[in-house]
Amino acid sequence: MRVTQGLSIVRIAVCVATFACLTVVVHAQQPAPPPPPEPQTSQQGKPSESSSTPASEPAAQSQSSSSSSSKGGKHGRSHANDFLVIGTVFTDKAYALPGAHIRARRASEKKFRWETYTNSRGEFALRVPQGDEYEIVVLAKGFADQNGSVSSKSGISEDNVVYRMQPASGGKK
Repeated sequence: MRVTQGLSIVRIAVCVATFACLTVVVHAQQPAPPPPPEPQTSQQGKPSESSSTPASEPAAQSQSSSSSSSKGGKHGRSHANDFLVIGTVFTDKAYALPGAHIRARRASEKKFRWETYTNSRGEFALRVPQGDEYEIVVLAKGFADQNGSVSSKSGISEDNVVYRMQPASGGKK
C-alpha cells in the first residue's frame, strides 16, 4: 500500500511539472499584441479632442517613416528598375549542377561586379542594373568555363538562361 501511494505522489509531481512547462511554452507562443489604434480624425482632418496624442506627433512619425523608406538599401538605391538574370546550369549528362560559380560584368568593363552560386537544383538568380549588355561566365570544377551574354536593353525586366557544361579536356569523365 505504501509503495502505491509513493508512486501516486511521484506521478502527481510529474504531471504538475509537465503542466507548468506547457503553460510557459503556451505563453511564449502568444502573438504580439496589436498596435495601438490610430488617432481618430474629425471631418476637418484634425485629431479629435478624445485623442491623447498631440497633433504634431503623428505628423512627425509619418515624416520620419517616409524618409527612411525612400532610401531603399545601404547605398540609397532602389531595385525597382533592376534586371533579373535567372538561369539553370546542367552537366553534360543533363543533371543539375549545384555549386557552380556565376560571375557577371558589363560587356564594356574588365572587372566582374556581380557573382553568385547555383543552389542544389543548379538554379541561380542575379540582379543587375537595367540598360546594358552583360557577360556571364559559369565556372565549375571539372568542367570547361562557359561564357554567355545577356542584354538588358529590351525593356523586359528579366531573362532566363540555361548553361550546359562540358567536361574539361584532359580531366576525368
